[in-house]
Amino acid sequence: MVHNLPLEYPVLLPLHKLQMYHCFLNLRLCYYLFRFCFPSVAGNEMEDTVLQLKDRISKLKGVLHLQEKITTSGGKIFATNGKTADFHATVKMCQEAGGCIASPRNADENAAILHIVKKFNRYAYLGIKESLIPGTFQFLNGAELSYTNWYSHEPSGKGEEECVEMYSDGTWNDKKCNQNRLVVCQF
Repeated sequence: MVHNLPLEYPVLLPLHKLQMYHCFLNLRLCYYLFRFCFPSVAGNEMEDTVLQLKDRISKLKGVLHLQEKITTSGGKIFATNGKTADFHATVKMCQEAGGCIASPRNADENAAILHIVKKFNRYAYLGIKESLIPGTFQFLNGAELSYTNWYSHEPSGKGEEECVEMYSDGTWNDKKCNQNRLVVCQF
């Protein structure tokens, strides 16, 4: 029942009848926080609230899919607000939304991001930057890339182009970080 809830969803929890709080924790943790921190909400009411939240999340996902503002791959949700920004502003916007900049780790995730890039006909920054060794790239957390999709003869910046953008064909290019690109986040 509740133990089979999906692990990650940004949700709104009605913690008080007059207030709403964002809960960008995983849904299972939200359930336990709600249950044990607010014990006045008893059993069936709690289960009803969880079912209502799951229904609301399902509907919101449907609306966003219909508007082609999100795609999914391997349990991750990739989303855009349709705006453009430089690399650092993109990272900040994604963090403020409770996610991180899109960082494809395999061909399926790359294809999910590409779907958004094609829909908006704009290149997008990825959560990949050049390491301290020119020409070598890594994820923002320092992890090595196990999957790449570089355009022919890329990366070519050799220290001058530290960020990575996705072209409208799904291939990657190293680029300066000050250009405005489509904001694509992952959750």
